[in-house]
Amino acid sequence: MTIREHDVEPVHGLHAELPEGERILWQGSPDTVQMAIHAFHVRAVTGYFALLALWRLIATLQDGASLADAGLAALWLALPAALAIGVLSLLAGAFARTTIYTITNERIVLRFGLALTMTVNVPYALIEGVALRSQGDGTGDLVLNVNRRERISWLLLWPNVRPWRYRRPEPMLRAIPEVSLVASLLSRELRRSAGVDAATPAGIPDSQMPAPAPALATS
Repeated sequence: MTIREHDVEPVHGLHAELPEGERILWQGSPDTVQMAIHAFHVRAVTGYFALLALWRLIATLQDGASLADAGLAALWLALPAALAIGVLSLLAGAFARTTIYTITNERIVLRFGLALTMTVNVPYALIEGVALRSQGDGTGDLVLNVNRRERISWLLLWPNVRPWRYRRPEPMLRAIPEVSLVASLLSRELRRSAGVDAATPAGIPDSQMPAPAPALATS
């Protein structure tokens, strides 16, 4: 697995021209709304400020204030709430626009970054498994379980990394639209790369998967 910095893209989403015989099978970017919810936790921040406003309302009423005064006291929290949610939403949109995931017949490429654009290459040979996490709207995440010998900084990968896995960071394709179709494509390519019959169904347990094929699990 390699990571590079670059300023010019000879191919959209890639730091260099594709080698002979390699071709792009799919490219996509994160869904902005899902990126805001799951990577930047806009929903959780909104809930936090809502609870804070409710606590402020109840506490002010208990101190003997009128309902109008208590409501006004709680309303003052709307300004910092709007500021926090607005900043997080803008960051989510910026990260989503500048992130491109590419699947070729040889590897997965993650291109991301705001001030500094980075590219992470993950050849199929390094992938030991893939976990699919679907959302209700058809978007979802693909988590790449890479070879233990390959290490990369969790902070360097963020937000394209599985949460809370600091000791062994796992690259992640976040908030992909139509994730089930992308997962099927990736499953087929992983099996082809490992020399396993492409007709083998995805999602079967590791113990039933012919070695050394990576498994595609759902969670």
